[in-house]
Amino acid sequence: MNFVPDTLKPPRRTTLHEELTQRLRDLIIHGDLQPGMKVPERDLCEAYDVSRTPLREALKVLASEGLVVLEPNRGARVSRITQEDLDELFPVMGALEALAGELACQNITPAELEEIQGHHAAMLDRYRAGDLAGYYAANQKIHEGILSAACNPTLTAHYRALSARVQRARYVANTTPDRWAQAVDEHERIITHLSARDGAKLAATLRQHLENKLRAVSQSLASQADAAGTRP
Repeated sequence: MNFVPDTLKPPRRTTLHEELTQRLRDLIIHGDLQPGMKVPERDLCEAYDVSRTPLREALKVLASEGLVVLEPNRGARVSRITQEDLDELFPVMGALEALAGELACQNITPAELEEIQGHHAAMLDRYRAGDLAGYYAANQKIHEGILSAACNPTLTAHYRALSARVQRARYVANTTPDRWAQAVDEHERIITHLSARDGAKLAATLRQHLENKLRAVSQSLASQADAAGTRP
């Protein structure tokens, strides 16, 4: 009997289910499917040329991530973003990011550091160009790079289970010029501490970065509620 260790097997290709789940996740994160909106299953099946079965399996995954709510015999609805949800979510993500920073400073390789620095340079280019979508894409690669460099699969699993909800909150919020500049300054310090492999300072900066993001998202949600006349 031939035995091939898992480490020598070809990497698993993305399945239809995984690809469909990511596409739906992106639609929600980027706001194409708005909070409270009923998920248009028939339209999505036609758009992606899939049957209801893989679509509903994908929706189950997104429900486990808190992005949709499954309604018995009524399909799925995009979950709403509430202040209570943010107050619960962001401190946990801040703790996970802080731990990732500490571990990354211990384990990061020169090649990984160089790659993250490259994403940071690309992020700055997008900031100067006023390209918010491009900025977010490069920004996310930085955080993913730090997470990868931490070399802790358990941490990675918990982080990714929550990260989509944080990303969605970021897209829903209105990014002011002042907050954008503040975030860029925070990222400059993140790269400085990571390059110096100063885990304590990096952890503190990452935690503060999430706290400031929570404050900005909360202010944006309050403003939207005031405009809609729905704030208590």
